[in-house]
Amino acid sequence: MGSGIAHAFLLAGATVRIVETSDATVQATRVRVESSVAKADQRGTLPAPAIELLSRLTVTTDHARLQACALVIEAVPEDPDLKRRVLRGVEHVAPEAVLATNTSSLSVDDLARDLARPERFVGLHFFNPVPASELVEIVVGAKTAPDLVANAQAWITALGKTAITVSDSPGFASSRLGVVLALEAMRMLEAGVASVDDIDTALTLGYKHPLGPLKTTDIVGLDVRLAIAEHLARELGDRFDPPNILREMVAAGHLGRKTGKGFYDWQ
Repeated sequence: MGSGIAHAFLLAGATVRIVETSDATVQATRVRVESSVAKADQRGTLPAPAIELLSRLTVTTDHARLQACALVIEAVPEDPDLKRRVLRGVEHVAPEAVLATNTSSLSVDDLARDLARPERFVGLHFFNPVPASELVEIVVGAKTAPDLVANAQAWITALGKTAITVSDSPGFASSRLGVVLALEAMRMLEAGVASVDDIDTALTLGYKHPLGPLKTTDIVGLDVRLAIAEHLARELGDRFDPPNILREMVAAGHLGRKTGKGFYDWQ
């Protein structure tokens, strides 16, 4: 997600700095962004030469490089303790920056509870794959400043995407709706109602969804879907309880596209 968000901001003309956890992940992230930009170049969708876009990208392990940033978007795994720790660290080195979280389900207010300036914090929920996705969900916390919401809407427009604005609530709008569809599709598969392809085709042809719920789950990551479902089940009740097939596939390491196997074979 972080690489995709970086790509989107590079396309919009921004100077982008990505902070990673190790030299190995620095290299992997740079390769990922360069590959994404190269593919866009081949499709003829870049607004400037690839070399010019990539000249505005820095990938580093040095948090101090965030000091000059106007906006810092946290895109670490869906672990609230980890996210709060990262956000506190960013606020310490870049106290004037607007902070945002890319969480797809966690409470913005909960993530903001240890921040000195919660009014400068907002949810910016991007969708995977970020460069191709047209939607960004702006999640407004109880203390998020109104002018920050207006600025966030302008930033999303500048990225060439459409913003929806929602209040801080479990799963917001998009994850809550998407997870409901995905979990029911898994239950149908578990019960032998139809095959993976036929369940997805029911949504793509019958309801004009661009992707079916099972293929979308593969792209999002089964582990990510499981974490979101467990969180929503705790917050909203047992209608979000993950089915056994999801737990079993995650336990087996079949996490979707990123591991080469999920509901589909991505090898």
